[in-house]
Order: sequence, then C-alpha cells, then structure tokens
Amino acid sequence: MSHTLLIIEDNLQNSYMMRFLLEKHGFEVRTAENGPDGIRSAVEYRPDAILLDIQLPGMDGYAVAGRLKADQLTNCIPIIAVTSYAMAGDREKILSAGATGYIEKPINPETFVNEIRQYLSWDCKEEE
Repeated sequence: MSHTLLIIEDNLQNSYMMRFLLEKHGFEVRTAENGPDGIRSAVEYRPDAILLDIQLPGMDGYAVAGRLKADQLTNCIPIIAVTSYAMAGDREKILSAGATGYIEKPINPETFVNEIRQYLSWDCKEEE
C-alpha cells in the first residue's frame, strides 16, 4: 500500500529533494509552498503524514501545526517538522506546538525515508 505524504516547504530545492527521495521509495507526494495552502491540502487530501518546515512565509510552521492539531479533520495526521532550527529548545517548541516528530536539515538522504516511515504507524489515540 502506498502512503500519501504532504510536504509543506517554501524552499523548492528542499522540497524537490524530499519529494525525489520519497517517490523513489513508492510514496505519493503532494506539496504546498506556504502554511495556508498546506492546511488546505491537508484537509483536502488527508495525507498519511505531513512534513512541515518551520520557517514559512506568512504563517510559520508553529501556527500551521497548531491549526492542524486543532482541526478534527487533521488532528490525527502525524506532523514531522523538517527544519534547520536546531538551537536548544527548538525541538521542544515545535513538538509542543503539535508536531509528532522532528528531523534536522540538511536531511540525510541515506536515512531520511526510514525516519519518515517510523511515523506512519503513529497512533494519535496513544497520546490522549
């Protein structure tokens, strides 16, 4: 069974690299370049997981994660922050905003797909 993933990323090179790696391993990938489009896509397509950049124009990843977690249609979709924010406390900040996981950029092409796969069996009911 193929999984559908949504990448919310404004940097086209980063988006292309993630999409290439994931499609090469059989994932169906959709993309959005900003937070509002990402939220609309998440509601419309209900992906199996969302890969979310934090530094987005207009609406940052913290706000996007919060909105997705507050919506009954999207609150159980795992959100993986894929970000260059790697200072002390950044990981905890995005996780408290609603992200399920965190991957630092630059991504490692050797491990990236397996890092994403670990979230596909995540069950939001376990968090309640």
